[in-house]
Amino acid sequence: MTRRSRQTTMFGAMCLIWGSTWIAMKAGVEAVPPVLFAGTRFVAAGTLLLSYAALRGERLRIGSEDWVRLGAVTLLMIALAYALIFWGAVHVSSGLAAVIDLSFLPVALLGLAVALGEERFDARRALAIGLGILGLVILFAPRIAGEVKGTAMEVWGGLAIVASAFVYGLGSVLARPLLRRHPPVALSGATLLPGGLVMVAGSLVVEPGAIAALDGRWGWAAWTGWAFLVLFGSLLAYTYYLVLVRDWGASRAGTYAFISPIIAVLLGVAILDEEVRASDVIGMAVMLLAAWQALREQGVAHEEPAGRAHIVHVMGGSRWSTTRDV
Repeated sequence: MTRRSRQTTMFGAMCLIWGSTWIAMKAGVEAVPPVLFAGTRFVAAGTLLLSYAALRGERLRIGSEDWVRLGAVTLLMIALAYALIFWGAVHVSSGLAAVIDLSFLPVALLGLAVALGEERFDARRALAIGLGILGLVILFAPRIAGEVKGTAMEVWGGLAIVASAFVYGLGSVLARPLLRRHPPVALSGATLLPGGLVMVAGSLVVEPGAIAALDGRWGWAAWTGWAFLVLFGSLLAYTYYLVLVRDWGASRAGTYAFISPIIAVLLGVAILDEEVRASDVIGMAVMLLAAWQALREQGVAHEEPAGRAHIVHVMGGSRWSTTRDV
C-alpha cells in the first residue's frame, strides 16, 4: 500500500469511526445513566492514553502556574461539556446530535473569538454565525411550535448540546497556553482521566440510577458501545487524526467534520430507525454550511497537533480548536 493510499484509508476510517460514535453513544445512554456512561469511558481512555504517553517517553511537567488552568480546562472541556452532550443525546436522535455538535462547535468558537477580540467581526464571520443560528432555528422551531411531533425534552436535549459547544469553546481558550507547553497525548490523558473521575463522582451523587448501574449489568449493546467509544473513538481515530494533521495539515484533515455528521444521520436511519424530516434536512444543510464558512481559513495554518482539542485552525492569527472526540 502506498503512502497516499494509506493516508486515504486512515481518513476514511476516521470519518466512519467518528460518524459511528453517535450510535455507540446512543446505545449506551439508553441503558446507563448518561454522565456515568461518559465518565467511565473517559477514565478508561485517559488511563490508556497516559500509559501510551509513558511508553513514548512523554512526561507532563506542570508548573504551579498551570495547575489551576489545567483544572479549569478539565472541568470545562471534559466534565461539564460532555455531561451536557451525553445528557442531551438521551433526548435527541443520534444523527441530530452529531449535526448539532460537529456543525455548531466551530460556529460557537468563532463567536467566542469575536466576543473576546481574537477575531475581527466582518462579513464572513457574521455570515457563519448567522447561518449557525438560522440552522438551529430551522431544526427546533417546528418542535417548539408543535408542528413536528416531539417532546419538550427533545428541545432541551438539543439546547444542552448547543450549550456544550460554548462550554467546550471556553475551555479551549483556557487550554491554549497548555497546548503550547506540553506534549499532546499526555495532556489529553491528564484531562480525560480526572475529568472522567469528576463525572463519575458527580453522577453517583445526583444522577438517578447511577449507584445501581455500578453493578455493570448494562447489557451487551451498552458495553459494545462503551468499548467502541474507548478503543475506536478515543484511541484509534484520534491517532489517525494526529498522523493526518502531521502529513496533510489541520485544515485538510479537519474536513471529516463535514463527512462524519452525514454518516451519523445515515446510520441513525438505517440502524436505529430514526426519522429525518424535510425540515431536519434543510436545517442540517444550513448548519453544515455554517461550519464550512466558520472553518474557512484566512492565512497560513499551523500544522502541529492540537492535543485534546482535535482540530486547530488559524483564524485571523489565533489558534482555536474546532472539533472534539465524541
